[in-house]
Amino acid sequence: MKTDRHFIFLVEDNADDEALTLRALKKNNISNQVIVARDGAEALEFLFAQGQYSDRDMTIQPQVMLLDLNLPKIDGLNVLRKLRSDDRTKLIPVVILTSSKEDQDIIEGYSLGANSYVRKPVDFNDFSEAIRQLGLYWLILNEVAKVPQTDQMAQINRPPVKEPRSLNH
Repeated sequence: MKTDRHFIFLVEDNADDEALTLRALKKNNISNQVIVARDGAEALEFLFAQGQYSDRDMTIQPQVMLLDLNLPKIDGLNVLRKLRSDDRTKLIPVVILTSSKEDQDIIEGYSLGANSYVRKPVDFNDFSEAIRQLGLYWLILNEVAKVPQTDQMAQINRPPVKEPRSLNH
């Protein structure tokens, strides 16, 4: 599977919400490639290059992930939990984009490492404006950390070397 370096990963099970999101992106001239997963299990297979996505280059990760919470198979919060627990995916920017108005979902989403929580507006013009602002920030203004390779992670996680103390005071 060939993916652009600055793609959007949309995890959404509702076909109408998927179409609405794609339409809003197009309306706002956001032309980044959009890859869609329709349930939590598919999202994890894609992110970790497993199953049908085993040929995917895992060094190319999304510029931003738009994650619904109410997903079949594995819910969005468990997708986020798995994502944040792995060094290869823990730095991917995740925007929870959901219709949930539960305070507990907001608290748990941020506790698990979501970068943003956005409720889907019901009105298309409001939704389109929300997508425009998300695109402006996450695709243009935000700097994404490059995921270090395994040998670089060893360097990052290694304790600092103590400098020998000088005998001269």
